[in-house]
Amino acid sequence: MTVRALVRQPVRGLAAEQVVGDVLDPASLAAAARGARAVIHAAGLVSRDPADAGRLMRLHVDGTRNVLQAAADAARIVVVSSSGTIAVSNDPDRVATEESPYATDVVRGWPYYLSKIYQEQIAREDPRVVVVLPSLLLGPGDERGSSTDDVLRFLRGKVPFVPSGGLSLVDVRDAAAATAAAVTRGRLGERYLLGGPNWTFATFLGRLERLAKVPGPRLKLPDRLARAGTALWGKLSERGGAERVAVEMGQKFWYVDSAKAERDLGFVARDPQETLIDTIRYLRAHFLGTYAQGSP
Repeated sequence: MTVRALVRQPVRGLAAEQVVGDVLDPASLAAAARGARAVIHAAGLVSRDPADAGRLMRLHVDGTRNVLQAAADAARIVVVSSSGTIAVSNDPDRVATEESPYATDVVRGWPYYLSKIYQEQIAREDPRVVVVLPSLLLGPGDERGSSTDDVLRFLRGKVPFVPSGGLSLVDVRDAAAATAAAVTRGRLGERYLLGGPNWTFATFLGRLERLAKVPGPRLKLPDRLARAGTALWGKLSERGGAERVAVEMGQKFWYVDSAKAERDLGFVARDPQETLIDTIRYLRAHFLGTYAQGSP
């Protein structure tokens, strides 16, 4: 089997035939998809900044349309979306399943998740599509720090208080294995949530504190005070819009049920302690320069 990858620039050591291009460039997409029996569409941009709304819509919505058109000969297309299209709520007792409705009202002010909802809606109109929805991706290898930025900020002492909500996390290696399995085992027209533990942010930050041996925040703010503090910080920070979104997200609950992926795709979430240790080690080695062999 030949694997071909569409890349923005050549990737050293990638065990695949590489086509340099972009999902917004139909010509390069056509070259990458030519003769493909199956396509995995994982291109995306992660940003909390409302100023990036246009870029996010073009990449996730227009780019997905381009992929579907370029992959006209493929029998199956796996689209990598996000659990945040359905698994975000004000209710701490709500655990999302694949039957949950889109969380459009909750994420309306967050262009990343709104663009992923639109992407998913377009993709699911194609009967060849299987959608996978990973939760927060952690683990080694995040060269741009897109998914692991909050852990990096924690290590730098930049998390000022404990959010009142909760999250689900998944090891990127487990999500990748399930995505590959979806090529042959996923049911056409279906979507699959990929998540590990459902934790409050207090539990998550406490685990990071113990493993990284870095003091975590102690202050817990009610939603009203958290929003007020973020509004003030937004006036002082160049990341103002992104900070506002980050705090709003931290007040929500992102819990998922991955039973369907376990059953159909053989998805297994590893021990989250392994994921957190490997994430901490990678970030320290590549962003902080403080990695010591054998220690997180």
